[in-house]
Amino acid sequence: MTEIDVSDIQGFALRGYNFPFARYLLLELLDLKAAQRFVGHVVSHITTGVKWDSGKPASTVNIAFTHPGLIQLGLPEETLLSFPVEFQQGMKARGEILGDTGKDAPERWDAVWDGDRVHVWLGVNGRSQEALDHRCSEMQRIMDETKGARLLYAQDASAVFIDGQPTTKEHFGYTDGFGNPDFKGAQRDCVPGQGKLTKDGRWEALATGEFLLGYADESGELPVAPIPHLLARNGTFMAYRKMHQNVATFRRYLDEQAKRYAPGTKEQLAAKFLGRWRDGTPLELSPDRPDPSIVKDPNRNTDFTYGADPAGARCPLGAHIRRANPRDSFGFNGELVNRRRIMRRGMTYGAYVPEGEPVNDKDERGIVFMALNASLFRQFEFVQQQWIQYGNDARQGNDNDLLTGNHGGKGRFVVQGTTDPRNPPFICGALPDFVELRGGDYFFMPGLTALHMMAAGTVDPR
Repeated sequence: MTEIDVSDIQGFALRGYNFPFARYLLLELLDLKAAQRFVGHVVSHITTGVKWDSGKPASTVNIAFTHPGLIQLGLPEETLLSFPVEFQQGMKARGEILGDTGKDAPERWDAVWDGDRVHVWLGVNGRSQEALDHRCSEMQRIMDETKGARLLYAQDASAVFIDGQPTTKEHFGYTDGFGNPDFKGAQRDCVPGQGKLTKDGRWEALATGEFLLGYADESGELPVAPIPHLLARNGTFMAYRKMHQNVATFRRYLDEQAKRYAPGTKEQLAAKFLGRWRDGTPLELSPDRPDPSIVKDPNRNTDFTYGADPAGARCPLGAHIRRANPRDSFGFNGELVNRRRIMRRGMTYGAYVPEGEPVNDKDERGIVFMALNASLFRQFEFVQQQWIQYGNDARQGNDNDLLTGNHGGKGRFVVQGTTDPRNPPFICGALPDFVELRGGDYFFMPGLTALHMMAAGTVDPR
């Protein structure tokens, strides 16, 4: 049993808070000593991985830094150079690798990402709008008092509310939030389908080092981490991406293609796009209709594999969730995929427009997507480059992911189908861009010990 010190790990790295409101504060650090004071004051507010025995708090706070932010905090050059190269370069410089070109290119991002001014991500989550506002005011007060940081941009986000209640839906209408990977030491039971497959068909937690620095990963090795060891231990890396959703384009395209696919099969085609019906039912478990009983059962809604569906008859080979987590699609009992898992965090932003009501692509709405992992290169970047923006591993040639791929009006999506007229083969052509990147960067989320070291200016690589 892997033992981890949850009091030294930021809670955001261990669990999804599932709060209905969030605000992501993007900050610029100022004078060195003042910036260190700012970090020192924020540390006492950080939400750790310690269990909430008395229920959820009213709000949470977590913090992470870009490489320019660590420079501004005065970390020694030897330490700065010891970080993985992809983190040192930052997301903008990795655009060609990630497929962030055309409409997704950095020159089209929100103005806050111009230059290297974003030094800090301060993530605040709230159980209510009032709790969120109160906690953000506290963070602003710390900025003002220490004079160590200034707010560049505040990204508001919230759950999609329907009939006054928060849901886990996103703007395309799909129920989201399934299947974050389980790892050893995370103080929760392994949910079927969320860890790794054993040879006898059971599921068990992944190695801790796939997500936290300082622990062995699936290869039995320590992931690449900065020095000194105490700076890295219990930390993780985060890819932050603001993804604008072209809801009008998506709904129009789905309507048009459904008429060609087969009469009355709009929801079936939408399910083929994602790999789940819009209520969250996996196609692999229920290919013909949504099944709410599966969705409501956490021991069933992620408990499936693709090994018995190698041709994509139930779930297309290029469906979004199959590409993002191929499970056992590549053989070897899923062992190739175990090294590519990412911990997903995120929340929608912008007003939700119900189906059938007028909507346009210009209004601000989308998802703030955050991926946590021990290796940006081996995990997030590999998934983004090889499985999202390129289809060869899924036997889809150059076809990229239908929902989040960079298509430029030239994309293609294949529904393999069968000879059964209720499940026909079909090709969607001339795919538009359903999602456009509006900014992002790579962040290092340190443990509490590391934050104290950074605040005190005592990081020493020797």
